[in-house]
Amino acid sequence: MTVSQNIAPHLPYLRRFARALCGSQTSGDAYVVEVLESLIANPEAFPLGLPPKVGLYKLFMACWTSIRLNTEERPDQGDPPALRNISMLTPRSRQTFLLRTVEGFSRADVAAILSVSEAEVDALMVESGREIARHVATDVLIIEDESLIAHDIASIASDLGHSVAGIARTHYEAVDIAKKKRPGLVLADIQLADGSSGLNAVNEILQEFDVPLIFITAFPERLLTGDRPEPAFLISKPYKLDAVKAMISQALFFERKATRAAS
Repeated sequence: MTVSQNIAPHLPYLRRFARALCGSQTSGDAYVVEVLESLIANPEAFPLGLPPKVGLYKLFMACWTSIRLNTEERPDQGDPPALRNISMLTPRSRQTFLLRTVEGFSRADVAAILSVSEAEVDALMVESGREIARHVATDVLIIEDESLIAHDIASIASDLGHSVAGIARTHYEAVDIAKKKRPGLVLADIQLADGSSGLNAVNEILQEFDVPLIFITAFPERLLTGDRPEPAFLISKPYKLDAVKAMISQALFFERKATRAAS
């Protein structure tokens, strides 16, 4: 297959990435066109030894960092909040955050695209989480019956700049805290201390107000049933610290209905 045939399926995703990175579709498309024109002029410029999508994004990033096109970097008026919020991040952490969370690239792929080490990718993801937290910092409700895990999650949230509205071990405690504090984010297990269900608690909370949700559970199969709706943000136990940090940032960043908790 030719280079053009290999990269064609990935162009819609590159346009999405370029739009988020640049702040408008016009600016993003201008850079995509620049990349394609450079490939037409010199097909040998395509990076060797990489999957087509990784190579395409690597070539785009090389173009984006080396050329400043005469385009307006003004966000599109009709963009959802998540795309508009991208502008809050510094350039390198913005690139890493988008590549990992929106485009779904692995650490190794992001390292190849940005020409950095995997350790630098991890550090940039932590940095992006902190930058996001400074703008969308909120109160977090933790629904978890295991004390050590609950306090570990609380520490992770605090490290990102959030406040802990409370830790609930039962359905009743979770609903009670939620009604009193109206948190801006809920992290919930689905099996609680008294045999009650964190899922039922969350459903009751959602009857009161909209809030972004992250499920952290040893029983993901209970949620990933193939039925709709399934949770958008799900972490399996045992979890990794960086995974929880990234998921908190994603949930607050991309959840359109997320609102800052009332003071």
